[in-house]
Amino acid sequence: MWKVNGSYWKFFKDHYYLDLKHPPCAEYFVGTVDGELVCHVAVCPLFTANAYRATRLVVMPEWQGAGVGTAFLNEIMQYHLDGNGRCNKKFHTFFHTSHPQLCGYLRNSKKWKQTGARFYGDNKARSNKSILYKSKGFGGIRTGKIHAGGYGGHFRAIQSFKYLGNE
Repeated sequence: MWKVNGSYWKFFKDHYYLDLKHPPCAEYFVGTVDGELVCHVAVCPLFTANAYRATRLVVMPEWQGAGVGTAFLNEIMQYHLDGNGRCNKKFHTFFHTSHPQLCGYLRNSKKWKQTGARFYGDNKARSNKSILYKSKGFGGIRTGKIHAGGYGGHFRAIQSFKYLGNE
């Protein structure tokens, strides 16, 4: 496992199901086997919740189902829980996924706790309206127009988990 910069994402991007920008302030990690790139995850600070958030977990197709992805994810989450992440905070990490087998693993692991489940997508237009409305209180300009921003609109099931670690 290696801590790397965001440039490694290009090797994994084609195997990720969403096309999103790089997460801001993320730390990037890759896992290798005999020098071959096998898995990737990014971890962002979520300091408003005294936590981290993991995203962009990708396991190369030829390695899926072998258990390396979950072992990799657990190690990187423990690394952060031990205080080795950004600002050396000993925080738990939250992770969202819609992958059925990964959800099953996380739900049954003693290292993880399921914190939520949504079986339908969010309304991106509603999210954008909320962002525009709330930005007014922080010096933003509320135009009433809906832009291409916002979250959701993907209409996929999402399950949420919190890494508890080696407790």
